[in-house]
Amino acid sequence: MSEHLWTGRLSDRLDEEFAEFQASLRFDHRLAKYDIEASIAHAQMIRDQGIINPEEGDQVLSALREIATDKAYEMKACSLAGEDIHTVVETLLKQKIGNLAGKLHTARSRNDQASTDLRLFIKAACQSHRVNIRALRKQLMYEAERHLASRDGSPAFLPGYTHLQIAQPLHLSHWFMSFFEALSRDESRFEEAHKRMDQCPLGAAALCGTSWPIDRMSTAKRLGFYEPMRNSVDAVASRDFVTDYLCASSSLMATLSRMSEDLILYSTSEFGFVQMPDELSTGSSIMPQKKNPDLCELTRGKTGRVYGHLMGTLTVLKALPTAYNKDLQEDKEAVFDVFDTVGPLLRLWARLMPKLRWDTDKMFQRTHDGFSCATELADELARGGVPFREAHRIVGRLVLFCVTRGKSFGELKSSELRTFHPLLTEQLMERMSVELVAESRKSFGGSSKRLIAEAIDQGKKQFRDNPD
Repeated sequence: MSEHLWTGRLSDRLDEEFAEFQASLRFDHRLAKYDIEASIAHAQMIRDQGIINPEEGDQVLSALREIATDKAYEMKACSLAGEDIHTVVETLLKQKIGNLAGKLHTARSRNDQASTDLRLFIKAACQSHRVNIRALRKQLMYEAERHLASRDGSPAFLPGYTHLQIAQPLHLSHWFMSFFEALSRDESRFEEAHKRMDQCPLGAAALCGTSWPIDRMSTAKRLGFYEPMRNSVDAVASRDFVTDYLCASSSLMATLSRMSEDLILYSTSEFGFVQMPDELSTGSSIMPQKKNPDLCELTRGKTGRVYGHLMGTLTVLKALPTAYNKDLQEDKEAVFDVFDTVGPLLRLWARLMPKLRWDTDKMFQRTHDGFSCATELADELARGGVPFREAHRIVGRLVLFCVTRGKSFGELKSSELRTFHPLLTEQLMERMSVELVAESRKSFGGSSKRLIAEAIDQGKKQFRDNPD
């Protein structure tokens, strides 16, 4: 282990195992790009403010830019002995310009460096996730539009479930658009998190700011932040920007996990609604017939992993004393692992959507099971003047009658229907078709074909108006 920045205070060499244990380079090397960006912005500022002379400033900047353009600099950083990425970047700089590299650290601390670098990484992560979520939402919208009219012009129907029991018939397109809407909110959470973290900690130094005549607004603007953080203690101590990112990621994973669970169920032989694409499935090492929905299962499993990182980070933060503590080193591995989980999953899900093969005939057949039109039948009685609670009881008794005799609504004769209520006729029962019932849901946000088409048009307009 090389000499540490603080060896002037401590006379004994670090215990070798402790030195390795407390170092963060093994994971924070991923911040190299952002540490160099922040160092360039800081060097420009201290040069412009006369803290270092122009010639020295130009040498520092030139060397930093050389490091930044070296495609292998991160690999070089990993190969060097160092405690963290901040000290290693300084080492790379020292290899180029000697002891002049030490002037770069004037008016800053590793405390504000660490917070700045991680903010830059998470800001980029939020933008990356938003792009990937939008791509997945577009695929959902395209699938909704495609299934709104099949080859014969009729839409694809799906039995709707509550409590995993058949409840009411709905368009498959309505299912797609339900996740389109949920992902829209997930996308907005990353946007909101990005806005809240758009303040720059650089210049807060260790915790109290600095006596050097720095210009924090200039470094903030150079790094793409809206403004500097307004309190130096808050700048180095706060990690709510980390929990914002992990919260948004957890919410997104909940959406993907719910969608996974639906598709896992729908792809079973018991349901038989959908076939997974071969290229996004796996088989069994012993059972030749198996085709497993691994992408969905991995999504469901990794959701717990992301939740764990959120809870772990909140637990680290819950009782820290004011300002920087080494506990905050635990923020990075959680962020990196969540980023490495969420990004690939979103891209894979966007590829999955158009490759799903839906058995619309079987789905339509299943919509006739479970008396899925019973609610509409109760509504028809209510339109005839029967109080809805009474109509609900009448139809419930009618369902029980059918179940005990193994009949469907369509098989009931007028004489049987009249024993339950005079308004129940064969003509009324003919109107209890899946197509008519689904089309009757015309309240705002409902499942009628017209409303779904309008929702798709609104989705297209969102993408046209906000192409980014």
